[in-house]
Amino acid sequence: MKVTKTWMVRLLPALLVIALDQTTKAAVIDALRPYETVSLIPGFFNLVHVRNPGIAFGILSQFGKVWSAFFLSAVTVAVIIALLVWFGRFGSEERCKTVGLSLVIGGAIGNLIDRIRLGEVVDFLDFYMRSFHWPAFNVADSAVTAGTICLALSILFERPAKN
Repeated sequence: MKVTKTWMVRLLPALLVIALDQTTKAAVIDALRPYETVSLIPGFFNLVHVRNPGIAFGILSQFGKVWSAFFLSAVTVAVIIALLVWFGRFGSEERCKTVGLSLVIGGAIGNLIDRIRLGEVVDFLDFYMRSFHWPAFNVADSAVTAGTICLALSILFERPAKN
């Protein structure tokens, strides 16, 4: 797989996600002690500093920090490689798919960096209403979600190619 200028442009969203994700996580680590909370919009939004050794919603965290970090890092690397292969098959006209997949790749790499560096992922965005709290998440998680939605919509609503 040859890395060209076109590849770099197409992967720009991933690079931006990685930079924003790591910058915001560093700011949270510097500003808040673990489990500290700062209310920004009372009754709706807090900044928190939590660590997640598992995947979404803490799944797989019961296996311990070291095993979870190793296993999830290995799986993430395999998924990133598969996504890059898929990414290389998109044509230049498939912008929504390209951007969506680039966001997913950037988010996966952002959380992978945490797993390798810290053994767990830093989450800090906490939305809630009364006693209902959505699990804390981060920029990388947001990019994976937005990219997945973009990919799904483009696949569901793409027009068949004209022969």
